[in-house]
Amino acid sequence: MIERKQYLNRMIALKDKKIIKILTGVRRCGKSTMLSLYKKYLLSVGVEERCIHSINFEDLQFEPLLEYHRLHDAIVKMLMPDKMNYIMLDEVQLVPDFQKAVDSLFLRDNVDLYLTGSNAYLLSGELATLLSGRYVEIAMLPFSFREFCQAVGGDPGTAFRTYFWKGGLPYGIQLSDETAWMEYMNGIYNAVILKDVVARQKITDVDLLTRLIRFLADNTGNIVSSNKIANTLSSSGRRTTTATIDNYIGALKEALLLYEANRYDLRGKQRLKSLGKFYLADPGFRTAAIGKSTSDIGHILENIIYLELIRRDFQVHIGKMGALEVDFVARKGDEIIYYQVASSILDPNTFEREFAPLRQIKDNYPKYVITLDTFPMSENGIRQINAIDFLLQET
Repeated sequence: MIERKQYLNRMIALKDKKIIKILTGVRRCGKSTMLSLYKKYLLSVGVEERCIHSINFEDLQFEPLLEYHRLHDAIVKMLMPDKMNYIMLDEVQLVPDFQKAVDSLFLRDNVDLYLTGSNAYLLSGELATLLSGRYVEIAMLPFSFREFCQAVGGDPGTAFRTYFWKGGLPYGIQLSDETAWMEYMNGIYNAVILKDVVARQKITDVDLLTRLIRFLADNTGNIVSSNKIANTLSSSGRRTTTATIDNYIGALKEALLLYEANRYDLRGKQRLKSLGKFYLADPGFRTAAIGKSTSDIGHILENIIYLELIRRDFQVHIGKMGALEVDFVARKGDEIIYYQVASSILDPNTFEREFAPLRQIKDNYPKYVITLDTFPMSENGIRQINAIDFLLQET
């Protein structure tokens, strides 16, 4: 097992704190394994196994507990009196009104609660209202490239060529056979679409939803608007409206399959509400949606770098500098870092295109151009860095 210390250390830091810990992330990103790792940690520091209670609601043996009164009563019977009990509820969103059981359990002094879910619904609506100020989210993603290398070993360059297409879903990396991997990935992809989007949002036009996902996957890293998407799909024979596209995009974001980076005006120092970029939760989902495309290496790389930045707890925006664009403005507290991403800048025209926006920024925050090139081409404080080196950095 890869320890995934970023998430494990955060859970350890919150141990026994009077707050509900909620692990969120797209299906099969490793949430259940994370709970197993945390259970292993608890046992290693002397917690008795009888004080750790795990329920996975995808397991049929727990089907009778898919009703919140029964769930609450069953857990209360499990509790060891006068000891701290660690309750782990995996895919808890499958229990209608689960938040009522959670709220009641939270009132007990000897209960430390951990929830996981594959949908941002966990943090919306009634749960957020009922448990406001009493939970903390630990947002998980599939394996980073660094974790991927720990899992597969070998040469990082070779590993990156695999990660670039297959991504980092933990079980998927064990499938070296291309056909088996594609079948597995399509299964996860379809489960997310049908269970976490179509069923939950009661979407009836699955064909339109599928076309939208393919459009977004094909336009990774491009600035798009709902209006442009609606017009493009309508012109291809699938008439739709901007409102429908907005609703479907919201559903994909809630399923944690899709992330949006909004624009930020670097001169006006304000966030812009229109014309953002969209990125999928893992490169493998893009391959599942539209297959391999060697003509779009730069944008796939941009998707990978975006995910890495949010793994490092940055808030990420697209920078607008007049008519020019900075791929990423990454903020963490008082820290700001600017990034451009390109597959290569060996061509002089590409070099100028990538460096020009960064030259226009007059502050002294770090500025980087991330590429697959191995030959250093830094200029006037703007540093070029190899993508593999960047992704392998200790954080």
